[in-house]
Parts: sequence; C-alpha cells; structure tokens
Amino acid sequence: MNRIDRILGCAAFRENLEKNKEAETDRIFCRHDMAHFLDVARIAMIINLEEELNIDRELIYGAALLHDIGKHRQYSDGIPHEKAGVMIANDILRDCGFDEKETSVIIGAIDSHRDDSIALEASLRGVLYRADKASRSCFSCVAEGDCNWKESKKNHQILY
Repeated sequence: MNRIDRILGCAAFRENLEKNKEAETDRIFCRHDMAHFLDVARIAMIINLEEELNIDRELIYGAALLHDIGKHRQYSDGIPHEKAGVMIANDILRDCGFDEKETSVIIGAIDSHRDDSIALEASLRGVLYRADKASRSCFSCVAEGDCNWKESKKNHQILY
C-alpha cells in the first residue's frame, strides 16, 4: 500500500491531523484521530470482504484516513467537516499518486459519508458510511449519556 504510506507521510495530512488533535483536546466525545481513521478503514475492509464488493484496498484506506481530516475546520470556521475534508483531501490524494478517477471516487465517499441515504450502497460511499458509524463504541463510552447522537444511531453492541 505504497500510496497509503505516502498519505501517512504527507506533511498536509500530518498537519491537519495535528489540528484535529488540538481542536479536540477537551472533547469528551468521539475523537477524529488516527485511531478512528484506522478503525474505519479496518471495518470497511471487513465489510468489503464480507459483501464481496472487491473495492480496492488503497481506495478504502485513502477514504478512511481522510474522511474526517477537516474536522478542525468545522470547529474553527463552521464549515461542515465533510466539505472541509474534500478540500484538504483532493490535493493530498493527487500528491500521493491517486489518479483523477480514483481521487473522484474517494472524494465522493468523503463528501457523502454523513448522508444516510447512501448507507446501503454497494460502493465505497456506502461502505465508508457504514464503517464510520460502526466504528463508534457507544456501549462503553463514558460520555454516552451526554452524546447528541440519536439513540437509533448509537452502537450498543460490537458489529465488527
């Protein structure tokens, strides 16, 4: 996964990951950090394998590593984080060797990862949406009672 290693080493990726960390220093809820990104990637791979979707692993990891990379912009500028993420991810993907078609697919998944209408799609968009939601361990969260997620969205059991 050469291109994924390039994302991990990319200065823009590291800079925005650090900005997320700084913005969420006092956050008691789910964080948007490397642990979350990797949880989403690995769950997405499980879904991909179980559903025999044959989505390229580098597309899955690229989307998972970048889907919340703009969260700090939501806090600082009020920009929805999926929109900020699209702006940040586009250059990172191109700099790390993804072609125009691959970048478009990943950007589409990042842009729609909060849109529940795509949840069941047999596509990178649907897989990223499901993996992102399944990654949260609400059943063991100390802040679960204060969380603003709808009860129907909270994970009360391990899915993957």
